[in-house]
Parts: sequence; structure tokens; C-alpha cells
Amino acid sequence: MPRWKALPEELDPQVREFATQLRRLVDKSGLSIAAVADRTGYSKTSWERYLNGRLLAPKGAIVALAEVTGTNPLHLTTMWELSERAWSRSEMRHDMTMEAIRITQARDALGEFGGDGPGASRPGPGTGTGPRPAASGGWHGPESPAAPPRPPAASPAPPAAPGRGRRRTAIFVTALVGALLVIAGAVLLTDLGGGGDDTAKVAESPSAKPSPTASELPAGVKCAGDDCTGEDPELMGCGGEFAETATTTKVGTAVVEVRYSETCGVAWARITEAAPGDTVEITSTQGDDQPQTGTVNADKDAYTPMLAVPSAAAAEACATLTTGVEGCTTAGG
Repeated sequence: MPRWKALPEELDPQVREFATQLRRLVDKSGLSIAAVADRTGYSKTSWERYLNGRLLAPKGAIVALAEVTGTNPLHLTTMWELSERAWSRSEMRHDMTMEAIRITQARDALGEFGGDGPGASRPGPGTGTGPRPAASGGWHGPESPAAPPRPPAASPAPPAAPGRGRRRTAIFVTALVGALLVIAGAVLLTDLGGGGDDTAKVAESPSAKPSPTASELPAGVKCAGDDCTGEDPELMGCGGEFAETATTTKVGTAVVEVRYSETCGVAWARITEAAPGDTVEITSTQGDDQPQTGTVNADKDAYTPMLAVPSAAAAEACATLTTGVEGCTTAGG
């Protein structure tokens, strides 16, 4: 049975070559994926994703692999940089495709309201300020509001100017957006209480520390603070070089850690040397957020999704083994 699965067909050629090179290094080293994970500090699940082309390895993982396999890190990081650009281009193409689909769907939806119906009124040719019907049934020109009435012309109404349908659609879209903004503003004011005592209560409540914007985060990091809660630390770029082990304890034969990322403002729990069915949980001692849980499967390790915490001292990791043994790290210790 082959050791490696076939790489995805849609993978960019540059990324495919990089993943193939990583596989060669691992094969040459004679290490198992579990051994690579143990020596690099990145989980076995993450390395399976990197080596099977489902996720681009972060730069920290590549440097660690170079050290473990005795490879020149300069050559490997150069290949990583080229692959990172190719990966970003692929993501951008995917995003543009999805955006185009959404725009097309929006246009189709607006098409139900756009266009000139058979009973729609049509302004006169030129600037749109042409003749208009007077109350007496005659026609008044724009320069002569009191001009004497005359019979309407027998010729059919002039054709609509080119592009008028597009202008009508644009006007409709503008009006629709304006209406949605008004509704959103009303809902927001309602939620805030609209003033009085409720407004005072809102003003008195402490505001949360703002999360960094996307432009303030390092390259490869995709979330911060509450936006990271429930997300995979490796997939969101908060692991590797942006994380450290804050607390460690032994529960039975297993090792339980609190992993903390100051960059992302989150913590998660990791368990190693465990058995299938063992569980690990991360909780915050300074918040009401629901704990995040991870379960060991066939591997001997597992980690939880992330949980937003104000500091590493506010996180606690607990493990429950299938043997019935339980234990936790010391928060702040």
C-alpha cells in the first residue's frame, strides 16, 4: 500500500512540486509522520494536511522540518515563498470566482424589478426635461409653463434613450441599498435601547479590547480574538512560530498542555502520549465562553479548537482518560 495519497488534481503546479519535495525529505529521513510531528512541534494531523496538499505549511513548520531532516533551510524556504505566492493566487482566483457568481445572482434578482414595463412613463428626448402633459390636457414645454394648449401629437411616444434601462436599474439599486441602510440603522438603535436608561447602561458596560484588523496581523494569520474561537489553530495560522506552551502537566501517562498565541489572543489545549478515546478541554477562567474539546482518535495526540482569552494565565486545560483518570493544568501556573 503506498505511503502517500495522490495529491489533489486542482493543486497549483508550484504547490504540487513543493509538497512532493516535502514528501521526499520525510521519506529520506526515515521518520514517520508522528515522529516528524513530535520533533517539529506541529501536530500529526497538521503534517498530514501539509504533505497531502490540503494546506500549505507555515514557514515555521518548514524551518523546523529542515532542522529535523538536516536540510539547508535556505533552499526550502525559497521554495516555500514561491509556493505561498502560488497558493495566494489560487485563493484569489477562487474568491474572484465566488464574487462573480454572487454578482450574477444579484443581477438576476434585480432583473425581476428592472426594465421598462409597458405602462412605464417615459421622459422626453434630450436631457429628460422635455414636454410634459398639463392639467388641461395640452402640452407645456420646459421654457413656457403657461404656453397655450395644443392637441397632442398623433405620432407614437419617442423611444427610450439608450442606456435608460441601466439607469433605471442603478436608481433602483441605490434606492434599495438606502432602504436597507435605514432598516439596519433602526434595528441597531432598537438593540441599543434608543436612549434613556438603556443607553446609559450600554455606555457603562466595559468595552472589549478591539481585535487587530486583517492588515495588522502577520502574513498567514487569519483571525484574532473572538473571531478565532472554535477555529483550528493550524488552519488559521495561529500555531507554529506564533504559539508557545504556557503550561504543562501529566495526567496519567498523557501530557496535557495549554498552547497560547499572543498574536491571535487565544489559547487551546493539546494532549500527547494519549490513547484513543481520551479527551482534552480548554476553558477560560475569566469568561463565559463555552469550553472547546478535542478527542484522541487513532493517533496518540489531539488538540482542541481555539478559545479567546485575555492572557495565557486565564486558560486551563483538562484531560479525561478512558482509564478514568482526570487532571488539569494550573491556570496561571
